Amino acid sequence: MFKRIAAGIAAALLLLSLASCGIQPINSEGLSIVCTAFPQYDFAKNILGTDKGLTLLLDGKEDFHSYEPNAADIVKIATADLFIYIGEDSEKWVKKTLAAAGNDKLNTFTLTEAVNLLEEETVEGMQAEEEHHHGKDEAEQDEHVWLSLRNAAKITDKLCEAICSVDPQNAEKYRANAKEYITRLNELDSEYSAAVSSAKRDTLIFADRFPVRYFVEEYGLDYFAAFPGCADDAEPSARTVAFLIDRVREEQAPAVLYIEFSNQKMADIVCEDTGCEKLLFNSCHNVTAEQLRGGVTYLELMRANLETVKEVLG
Repeated sequence: MFKRIAAGIAAALLLLSLASCGIQPINSEGLSIVCTAFPQYDFAKNILGTDKGLTLLLDGKEDFHSYEPNAADIVKIATADLFIYIGEDSEKWVKKTLAAAGNDKLNTFTLTEAVNLLEEETVEGMQAEEEHHHGKDEAEQDEHVWLSLRNAAKITDKLCEAICSVDPQNAEKYRANAKEYITRLNELDSEYSAAVSSAKRDTLIFADRFPVRYFVEEYGLDYFAAFPGCADDAEPSARTVAFLIDRVREEQAPAVLYIEFSNQKMADIVCEDTGCEKLLFNSCHNVTAEQLRGGVTYLELMRANLETVKEVLG
């Protein structure tokens, strides 16, 4: 508690110092854009044509649901030309942080406001949300909107205009970059459609959380999963494990899926009992520090997912 109070005081003092010096929330060395998670970081990088001036707050250390900004992060946000975040359901810290930043003129862009949202759902066999994260009667929007390539294209188009509004001098270049990137997103979407239409199966089985609803809705796939998209990393019940084992056998599924940063324990149990494989499906919300240094991209991760889907669906 003391550390949090001290961090808050430090942030407040630094912001007051900036204000007293007449420093405005504009990067004098160029455009400054702060992103909370990897998808919007990579979309912005493709629009800009560079990672210069881009800051990724979630840098491979943790899940965005549990992330909390420190004093330095608050200052980065307060002094940015543009702050890009996913949404206030999954990033509950954003509202308080924007208030703490004290910059009424801060430009923001929210991914969930760029597309139509779906509610999280609990399907057959899934461990109910109220056992973990939400209240019994509480419905929550699924904010993993970037796992639809068509959503990614819509977000890129609207994000481009937001960036153009804060840097109109380079708008022509940004729009050209965005157009080229959207073309690549659409091409990969077409590859997915072709793969799914020619597949033997139409069901994915996640022995893990399920932040992938936008993806399965886009391609008309069925699914089974252990937990909803934002469920806590809790131990599955024996009933949930048994249900998924039965589904693997009935579907004759060659593999079950898990997402990045998962402990994979449930997938291991199902695989041991059924003899199937376990395969990674990238939810893309975060990458490791090593991947980030290596220049990994959203398209690269989604192309890896395509190969996984081909293997699972046959």
